[in-house]
Amino acid sequence: MCASDRKVCGRGLTWIKPSFLWMMYRGGWGAKEGQGTVLAVEISRDGFEWALRNACLSHHVPDLHGEQADWKRQLKRSPARVQWDPERDLRLRPLPYRSLQLGLSGEAARRYADEWTVAVRDVTPLAHEIHTLVSSGDLDSAVRLLPPERPYPIGEELLAHLRG
Repeated sequence: MCASDRKVCGRGLTWIKPSFLWMMYRGGWGAKEGQGTVLAVEISRDGFEWALRNACLSHHVPDLHGEQADWKRQLKRSPARVQWDPERDLRLRPLPYRSLQLGLSGEAARRYADEWTVAVRDVTPLAHEIHTLVSSGDLDSAVRLLPPERPYPIGEELLAHLRG
């Protein structure tokens, strides 16, 4: 899954959030102000991996970046940034493992909008249906409706500079 704000190619960051339940946490099941539409945006593998190769962690890790000033320079130059946020369960409570969130700006945001996007689907009705099932306590039915997600097959060398 992917979420994008209205600032694609503008001054803000456009965030790719590959987890459906993390998106439901962020957008309140499509009910939060300004989050009323939930889009599933499919992007190319080449584009996603380009963004990862050109990303910087969103926070300073001394063992990885050295001095904070060095990290700040790297962050300023990077067209993408990564943060690792707690994954969520059906009730949107944090789980003990994290999911990648990928912020795009500048060249990365332009490539995302112009080159990498393969398909866009409105999954707002699905989000609302799953939320209704969760709210009524029918978690088994809600789980069956979740979009399939699996770990992204990627070499460690692509993520080594993004572990913190």
